[in-house]
Amino acid sequence: MYPCGNCRAAAVGPDGRCAACGAYQQQAAAMAPAPAPAYPYPPMPGAPMPVGGVDLRRGLRIALMVALGVSTAVLLFVFWTETQTRVALQDMLDNGVTSTTEQDIQDRDAAATVASVLSFLSMAASATLWAVWFRRARINAEFFAPGSQRFGIGWAAGAWFTPVVNFWFPKQIVNDIYKSSALPGARAPKGLLNSWWTLWIASGVCTAASSVISASAAARIATKGYDGSSWRDDVEALKNASNISAFGTLLMVAAGVLALLVVRQLGRLQEQRAMAGPGGAPGMPGGPAPAGVPYGAPGYVPGQQPGGPAAGWPNPPQNPYGSGPAGY
Repeated sequence: MYPCGNCRAAAVGPDGRCAACGAYQQQAAAMAPAPAPAYPYPPMPGAPMPVGGVDLRRGLRIALMVALGVSTAVLLFVFWTETQTRVALQDMLDNGVTSTTEQDIQDRDAAATVASVLSFLSMAASATLWAVWFRRARINAEFFAPGSQRFGIGWAAGAWFTPVVNFWFPKQIVNDIYKSSALPGARAPKGLLNSWWTLWIASGVCTAASSVISASAAARIATKGYDGSSWRDDVEALKNASNISAFGTLLMVAAGVLALLVVRQLGRLQEQRAMAGPGGAPGMPGGPAPAGVPYGAPGYVPGQQPGGPAAGWPNPPQNPYGSGPAGY
């Protein structure tokens, strides 16, 4: 008996199925030739998964969904401050530069600064949880379809923070994860995933464009003040930057909602794939896989990462006290 990767109950026997929730873990031949413990020593307390299992615990996923929800709510506050800034700038254009309009803009800028700080903190928390969750999903995908991923496990977290390539590497990685997590013979749903990625990229483009326009206009005002004939053009540029930024924030709000749904959808896909067993459980698409091969991995043996040397490609041995390869 060892802990289940789905419900964590110590109820998985030699047949590879959890008596508590029914999740398939691994076929009996891959664990032990007789109804004896699969390991000569008991797993360490708190070990995420036994060798050859997928990590389906929901705690991290729930925490990420909560963080995404909080970030989305904060972005709505950011959008409100941006609209107020636009109103103050329009008031200056209509009524001219006075102490009242200048003070009004300064007050709105202070509120926008507070909103930006809150947004940064909430986004940082969401990004950290996202990187950890995404890496776990990538490791699970390796068990479902060994050797089918175009990028190594390290890229699952690093691709998001690497300049330039973060515009397409993460999308390719998540495409592979979705494909590997679909049931055998089924096609992974991509509509929600593609919509989220499109909105995410579009919001980033709007934010970048707004920052460039705003910084340029603010620099001219800081240099010349509101004297001369060009101050209206500078204030108009600031208002346009605020409009673009507000639009980008709305896109990011929509992307945040879709990201939450993507996390939920991918989690369910991986749970269903684990329930189906290697190549599909009896009665499922694909039929049962050969004994001793988890999730269709060719030549898998206990203590070795699926798709390792026996499958013809060099992977490090599986870490017996974690859900990833040794050294991760």
